[in-house]
Amino acid sequence: MSPAPAKGSKAKKAAAVSHANNEFLESVNYYFDKAAATMNLSAGLLDQIRVCNSVYYMQFPVRIKGDIKVVQAWRAEHSHHKLPAKGGIRYALSVDQDEVQALAALMTYKCAVVDVPFGGGKGGIRIDPKAYTVEELERITRRYTVELIHKNFIGPSVDVPAPDYGTGPREMAWIADTYQAFATGEINALACVTGKPVGQGGVRGRTAATGRGLFFAVREAVNDPKLMKKLKMDVGFAGKRCIVQGFGNVGYHAAKFLAEGGATVIGVIEWDGAVVNPKGIDIEALNAHRNKKGSITGFAGAKTIKDGNSVLEHDCEILVPAALESQIHKGNASKIKAKIIAEGANGPITSDAEEILLKKGIFVMPDMYVNAGGVVVSYFEWLKNISHVRFGRMDKRFEEGSNIRLVETIESLTGKKLTGAEKNLIARGADEEDLVNSGLEDTMISSYKTIMDIYYNNPKVKDMRTAAFVSSIDKIAQSYLSLGIFP
Repeated sequence: MSPAPAKGSKAKKAAAVSHANNEFLESVNYYFDKAAATMNLSAGLLDQIRVCNSVYYMQFPVRIKGDIKVVQAWRAEHSHHKLPAKGGIRYALSVDQDEVQALAALMTYKCAVVDVPFGGGKGGIRIDPKAYTVEELERITRRYTVELIHKNFIGPSVDVPAPDYGTGPREMAWIADTYQAFATGEINALACVTGKPVGQGGVRGRTAATGRGLFFAVREAVNDPKLMKKLKMDVGFAGKRCIVQGFGNVGYHAAKFLAEGGATVIGVIEWDGAVVNPKGIDIEALNAHRNKKGSITGFAGAKTIKDGNSVLEHDCEILVPAALESQIHKGNASKIKAKIIAEGANGPITSDAEEILLKKGIFVMPDMYVNAGGVVVSYFEWLKNISHVRFGRMDKRFEEGSNIRLVETIESLTGKKLTGAEKNLIARGADEEDLVNSGLEDTMISSYKTIMDIYYNNPKVKDMRTAAFVSSIDKIAQSYLSLGIFP
């Protein structure tokens, strides 16, 4: 059963969305081809890495307000060089096959670039989640999960979804519960999805992971003397002004950690406007205002600007687009004044715009590295579910006991005593969130060094995105070459 054709302005809007998603997919493939051209790999192997292996398009009925609504949805598995496939599920009216395939491809390259042993996947349901009640959303989510189960597009060793735009821990808990109802006797059933509430098998630190990972990525860049010299900036966050587009989970945490790290967040952009303060915005106060009023506009600690996206063009050192795709395009790229752009969202810069930005000397930090914090910590959650034990549970107290004995030995040898607070600070063992954040930090640091080693030492590579793709493609190619091709 197909949906009725759109009419009038709805048809034009649908066509515009479809065109944008097609451009997004073309941009991902353009970046791939640009990197592949610098590598000595066979055309056949590159084709296998580039193509999307499997796409499942479904239409299913759901009872909404006493009537039957046919819902369109997709799940794409871009690569099976590692299993399971991994990628979020988004709920939005913009969802279509091109968008899902583009995002699945990005997930493949993203996982590879940060050494997470998953293939790339992505899912989406074409709905506006704000138009449905909680009960209706649960019905849609559970029915979508059943469709995935029937076609073997979900499972701890097959395909593991996660939250994305329009979804969160609540939806992931519904998916896990539905899967468990069908997978009777499967001990690892909770690992069928990540981003769950902590009480349902989630991992501490997941909520802030993407924003925290972005902070670690930008911190590595501004503390890179070679890069800062190239961009004619001082090392460190001091004196660097940031503008963040998007104040959802990623944007809020990115702004929070950047401000705590020493940067000055001078602008925050949302769908209904922006707020600007050249002296810096109090991120926690802005978040409290948004939670109370439902919008960042009207915040007393900054000036409200109605045309929010115009703030993308304001003077700053670091610009963080953390909203949706194609926010920086050939129409506004020439007006961007930032020196560093760190992509918090997936595909916020079109390929046409990127060429303009690079010619202007702007350093673009690509999404496939910068916003990989979410999938890194999702990997940790999957490991936790597979191992059936909370991180830190086995060794936290032993570590604390060892540290206390070490402190007491030092006190005995020196004759000096620490205060109780000082002793507790030194002796404290790592809990789950400490270990998760430590693992994320190490991953972002090591991945930055790998990417920038290519950027600095490969004369064919002129930008960080190409360097990241080269790193990713090489790892995937080596995986396929090791596996061989089944006859």
